[in-house]
Amino acid sequence: MSTLVVVKKNGVACIAADTMDRFGHQKQVATYLSHSQKILCIGDAYIGIVGNSAHYLVMESIFSQIEPLPHFQTKQEIFEFFCKLQPILKNNYFLNPKHKKVTLPYESSRFSLFIANPYGIFGVFRLREVFEYSKFCAIGSGNRYALGALYAAYEQSDSAETIAKCGVEAGIEFNASSAAPITSYRIELIQ
Repeated sequence: MSTLVVVKKNGVACIAADTMDRFGHQKQVATYLSHSQKILCIGDAYIGIVGNSAHYLVMESIFSQIEPLPHFQTKQEIFEFFCKLQPILKNNYFLNPKHKKVTLPYESSRFSLFIANPYGIFGVFRLREVFEYSKFCAIGSGNRYALGALYAAYEQSDSAETIAKCGVEAGIEFNASSAAPITSYRIELIQ
């Protein structure tokens, strides 16, 4: 229930997201929430999370207890970190695993997220898949609209920030579960 994008262009990465949340059928827009962020700052990395709104709190809690913070420099390092994280999620942050819903968090890695940092842009998905992107990607309920906009804007603009905002704006425009304002972060890449 989000639109989250990452873009990499001309030595710059950008991560951007909408700020709406939902609680059942009730939408919760940024003007009514004291905290509407979907992107965490962890060391020199920004981590954007989609899915259950509890995921943000869980990740915030976990990273507040980790020292030193991971660098997330490569796909393999990210994969290894999330493999080690799985038992912590299952043992300390589980929800009722006997519930009939198959998509319950923390029995497996039941969240999707992006990482943007000086080393690149990465995606981490439900079955511990880790991808590194060379241009852009989008996740969340507005991802189809965002991907189309990112594709159209990528060759038209030299700015990773402008392209990322185009993607999130498309998600906001056409997806009922995404709303303004947009949060974005710009990161200089290590060449």
